[in-house]
Amino acid sequence: MAELIYDKDGRLLFTKEMKEEYTLLMPQMLPVHFGMFQKMLQLQGYKVEMLTTTHRAIVEEGQKYVHNDTCYPALLVIGQLIDAVKNGGYDPHKVALLITQTGGGCRASNYIHLLRKALVKADLAFIPVISVSFGVEKNPGFSLTLPLIRRLVYAMLYGDVIVDCANQVRPYETHPGDADHKIEFWKSELVAGFEKGKRMRYPAFVQTVREIVEDFEGIPVRREDKVKVGVVGEIYVKFSPLGNNNLEQFLLSEGCEVIVPGLTDFIIFKIFNRISDIELYGGNAVKYTFCKALMRYIVQRQNVVIDTFAKSRFRAPTPFEEIHKSVRDYLGDGNKMGEGWLLTGEMLELIHDGVPNIVCTQPFGCLPNHIVGKGMIRPLKDDYPDSNIVAIDYDPSATAINQENRIKLMLANARQRQKAASGGQAASEARAAAEAEPVRS
Repeated sequence: MAELIYDKDGRLLFTKEMKEEYTLLMPQMLPVHFGMFQKMLQLQGYKVEMLTTTHRAIVEEGQKYVHNDTCYPALLVIGQLIDAVKNGGYDPHKVALLITQTGGGCRASNYIHLLRKALVKADLAFIPVISVSFGVEKNPGFSLTLPLIRRLVYAMLYGDVIVDCANQVRPYETHPGDADHKIEFWKSELVAGFEKGKRMRYPAFVQTVREIVEDFEGIPVRREDKVKVGVVGEIYVKFSPLGNNNLEQFLLSEGCEVIVPGLTDFIIFKIFNRISDIELYGGNAVKYTFCKALMRYIVQRQNVVIDTFAKSRFRAPTPFEEIHKSVRDYLGDGNKMGEGWLLTGEMLELIHDGVPNIVCTQPFGCLPNHIVGKGMIRPLKDDYPDSNIVAIDYDPSATAINQENRIKLMLANARQRQKAASGGQAASEARAAAEAEPVRS
């Protein structure tokens, strides 16, 4: 049996000896990415289970143990973890909880403290809580080693490629389910490659990205002109089906193509903020060098993805530096709490890519998000009159029907504009054809 070790505040620490005995529970945000993250941790010897529960009891557990003024994502994450401990069939004395900790000014940095407080209220204070972070908190039995970071980076990049391809195919596929089958195939293929030490060297990465894109390109599709809708917002509610009431599935059911900017830009954004902080205010030279190298490492591989998409029939993501430049007329680098200027940048990216229809997901209690998200809609509409942006609030009392009705109004406007544009284009083509006809005497 593992020896129990406590910190100076009396909290049980996760130790190396617990690795074989304890199951680590991790909340889910992106199904494809986090599925691979789970496998990466398992390859490091951890017993990890990803929580996929979505029932109403999660919200009720969160409301029971989290202050009702706290942001909605914190309520959901903590509610899901406590619900799993209570009702998931685990031995509460043999589980530990994983939660990310950014170290920034966003409340996400404080989730770990809110979780520990909730565990005390639920008489579960003996459960270790592990901070997944770059040294914000330390756990003797868990650390982000360089090999693990490398694997997680590749899983993130591959996850973005798979999801982006699938989103651009799924609304048009001739045989429903083809895109989902490709997702499962590539998740299994990549995890098998990681186990054998493959798919993570630069040449292999370039080849694998090309193979994934070509494989999705091979899916038979119909030629249709669907309304394209971008989804932005607070990172958890933007990505998590639990947080946004299955927003992507709803938009698909409404006949839309859904565009969701990937996770890679957000991670680059977070690293960029650490670099700019040190450049502005000074700081640890080792940390600065590490962050610069890590950002360069990720950007180099993101450029491979962008170049590969650009050579395909798929729409390519925008380079991080271009997003950064586009937002300078609206927000400065100091707007970095939460999603910061990147959220506005993602809306600009979508507009510039011909996707003016945008759902901005706004969780209750996320103050930065309301400034750089909802607060920037008017300036964007002033500069881009055709932009069609709706801010949707997500909180424990918000009903899916009200959220969907607001989105339907946005979609009705989008379809009306699309119809008018198609009519105008048809008229222009008719005039051009008539002018091209020879005059008969």
